[in-house]
Parts: sequence; C-alpha cells; structure tokens
Amino acid sequence: MSRPMLKKLLLIAVGATWALSGLAAELNFRSPHALVMDETTGAVLLEKGVDDAVPIASLTKLMTAMVVLDASLDGAEEIRIEDADVDGLKHTRSRLPVGSVFTRETLLELALMASDNRAAAALARTYPGGPDAFGAAVSRKIEALGLQKTTLVEPTGLSSRNRSSAQDLGAVVRAAGQYPEIARITSQSAQTVTVRAREVRFRNTNALVGRPGWNILLSKTGYTNEAGRCLTMRIEAAGRTLLVVLLGASNAAHRTIDALNVQRWALGVAPVYGTARPHRVAKAGARAARKGRHGALLQASKKAPSDPA
Repeated sequence: MSRPMLKKLLLIAVGATWALSGLAAELNFRSPHALVMDETTGAVLLEKGVDDAVPIASLTKLMTAMVVLDASLDGAEEIRIEDADVDGLKHTRSRLPVGSVFTRETLLELALMASDNRAAAALARTYPGGPDAFGAAVSRKIEALGLQKTTLVEPTGLSSRNRSSAQDLGAVVRAAGQYPEIARITSQSAQTVTVRAREVRFRNTNALVGRPGWNILLSKTGYTNEAGRCLTMRIEAAGRTLLVVLLGASNAAHRTIDALNVQRWALGVAPVYGTARPHRVAKAGARAARKGRHGALLQASKKAPSDPA
C-alpha cells in the first residue's frame, strides 16, 4: 500500500474516532443508569451511573435461567403450574393457568422471552432441593461472576430487593451470551405454545427484536414501578458486539430511544430526541441502520403503551 493511501486511511480512522467521541458527548441517556461495553475488549464505551445498585425487575430472569441451565436438568420434564407460582406480591397477570402443564424447556422460553413470572417461579420451585437450594445456587452464581452490587432474593424480579448495578449487569449479559439456549430464546420475536389444548402466541417483550436493521443476539426487558423500564441486550453493530444495559427509564419510549441511540452511536449517526411510541422508534432505528445517516427528528406523541416486562 502506498504511503499516500496509508495516510488517507489513517486520517479517515482518526476522523471516525473524533466523530464517535463527539456523538458520545451528545448522547444524553434518558435512563438514569446505562452501560455500553465492547464485548471483545471489555472496554466501557458509554456509561452513566453504572455503580449504583438499583431494582432490576425481570432482568433477574437471566440469572434464573443460567442457574437452571447450569444444573443440566431434563428440559423435557413436565412441570405443573401451582398456586405457589402465582404472584402474590404485585398480582401480575399470566396466561399460564394454575394446573396447566409445560415442559421445563417451554417454561424457560416463556420466562425469558415473554417474561412470564409464573414460568420463572415454577423453574425455581422445581429446582433440585427446592427454592432454598435454588437461592443458594443463585448466590454461588453471583460470587462466580464476581458481582459486587447484586442481591437477588427471588427468581422473577417482582421484589424491589432484587438489585444490581449496570456494571454488574454488563457481566451478567456477557455470561448469559455464552448460553446458546438463552441466546436463541431471547433473540426470537415470538413463540406459539399450547396452553390447555389451545395455541397461544407469546411475543418478545422487547419490540426491537426481529426489527429490520437490528441484529440482537440476546435481550431481556424488565419493569416494575420501583425499577422503571429496564433493558439488557447483546447486539452486533458496525462490526462490533456490544453489551447494552439500560436501567430505570421513566417510560418504554425513553428506554427504546436510548437503545436506538446506542445503535446510532455505533453507526456514527447523530442521536434522536423527543418521545415517540416504541414501534415508531424501532422503525426509525431500522431506517438509520439501512441508510447509515441522520433521519428526521422524532416528534412528540402520546404516552407509550406499557409492556408486561
């Protein structure tokens, strides 16, 4: 390669670095706690309030799934939904009636993709040795991952005592990405499950999964009043695998705009502003990924609809 060509390529690379640095300065997360990490190098690329331990809602289910998979249990074993699996804390709804029967593999899918609380509770209840043994296994997993600010007291995330930091959750997402089953389940947009002889369609609680322009390798949402809107993802963007953690957004639209802006930052595209319904934001993200340039600013709209996670 000639010296002039080498010099030109170097100037382009430096310019791209400067551009990304400028975009990072512009990127104003609406989530009070955020982390973007390069999975390959471990470098923290963007951060905000990463050391604060806060409620994490259904992001808990990633740990629940890893602990269950670590036990190498029979995925084909049938498990009955019991009264003990019903949410008595926040009285959330479920499409899994008491008395219905599912395989352990199906319950894992519903706990992760659809964020079903009864599915997660049943997985913990039927862990060898029961809930106490499950809790002990979770504690060992926390220690094995080196998590410093993570406390989990139950398997669903309904309790506000389930707390972690964005920094710790970066390590959780990185570890969860090494489980093919978790990656497969959480990166599918929907799944049809037989519930008492009736076909029921369950959708991924992350509306970005399956959208054009997104390559989401792993995803988990979370929501309670105490935790706000939370999201973890493992994505590919601009040739890099990024780990994304967003905690405490005040509504689903803000959480989705933060996710979109992370992708736009990775592509070297200016961030969007304002509020919009999540599906509109997702479409804007697809356009940005296809065009690789700044689109029109999103206009304010009605409050985003709530989601079950």
